[in-house]
Amino acid sequence: MREPWKSFHDFFVSLKLTVVLMALSIVLVFWATLAQVQLGIWGVQEKFFRTFFVLEHIPNTDIPVPVFPGGYFIGGLLLINLVVAHISRFKLTWRKSGIFLTHLGLIVLLLGELFTGLWQEEYQMRLDEGETKNYSESYRFNELAIIETTDPEFDDVVVIPEKLLARGAEVQHPRLPFRVVPRLYYPNAALQLREDGQPGNPPVPVNRDIGSRLQTIPLPLTYKPNERNLPTAFIELIGPEGSLGTWQVSPQLLQPQAFTYAGRQWRIALRFERHYKPYALTLLKFSHDRYAGTDIPKNFSSRVRLTTPDGADDREILIFMNNPLRYGGLTFYQAGFDNNDRTTILQIVRNPSWTLPYIACALMSVGLLAQFCISLAGFIDKRVIKTAAKS
Repeated sequence: MREPWKSFHDFFVSLKLTVVLMALSIVLVFWATLAQVQLGIWGVQEKFFRTFFVLEHIPNTDIPVPVFPGGYFIGGLLLINLVVAHISRFKLTWRKSGIFLTHLGLIVLLLGELFTGLWQEEYQMRLDEGETKNYSESYRFNELAIIETTDPEFDDVVVIPEKLLARGAEVQHPRLPFRVVPRLYYPNAALQLREDGQPGNPPVPVNRDIGSRLQTIPLPLTYKPNERNLPTAFIELIGPEGSLGTWQVSPQLLQPQAFTYAGRQWRIALRFERHYKPYALTLLKFSHDRYAGTDIPKNFSSRVRLTTPDGADDREILIFMNNPLRYGGLTFYQAGFDNNDRTTILQIVRNPSWTLPYIACALMSVGLLAQFCISLAGFIDKRVIKTAAKS
């Protein structure tokens, strides 16, 4: 009977495993390409590639079941297969150096995709001319913010992730004198202000602030890259003495809703998830140039001022297409504009592993070229020897 380690070793160095994994990856990519029409690029990445298994729900239920290996599963096994095979079978010699570099590049490429999926962050920053911000906002994720504004010099903020609202999870935070109870959550919905006398049928009775005058229209989720889902939630706050009321919150409500409790001032809002920074950007001027006599964009750029609280950094930067600002491990790209050219939209990306794909491609290119040259030199040597033997 073979030892367990021997069986483990033979399985992971097997060329058959490599072929099966490559076949599975082809099927996965083909399936994901078809699904991109309904899910969009972000949905496809989360469902097919940045997961261990592709999940589908049992019909008429919310129970997910795995139906196919995901990108992390296939890529992880392929990575182990390559590393174990190199350790066991390949010896680093001059004649095989090209193969070694090519496979090393493939390993680096797999690791780069893994690290990108784990560490990459993407946010947006919208700035009106003259406006200063020290935070960016997520395009896809939201958070419930409960803010105590009693102190005019300081806001005490408690944020609750959107996923807890979607699950209906009750939250009792030690800095809040009440419990936060999500009563209903729509991942995407449109809001309309009801006219006086117009009957309403709210899914949850709302008795605080503007939510009592709103009509909620649930919408299907959108996965188009140029559209975003705008959720709405019905939140009840419960203190020791009982319910404080129920609010309807949504990113579509631009201003937080204020209330008073226990002699303290509060605000509540469902907003785009924020990422605060130890510095601030001020939009000095946004420029949108067009070709003469047309409405075709020629160039758009943002002149911003970057400042830090300690005054160590205070400078002006011009951000335009293909000329981003790189600062503090982040890259600020000029992504768009709004509000009749008075608002700029900056795309902010953090990806610590952004160099790995370039390194991987360089390694594979050098490896393939080296192996071609080595094989060509060997072929020429054989021809020379064969010709000399005939003569």
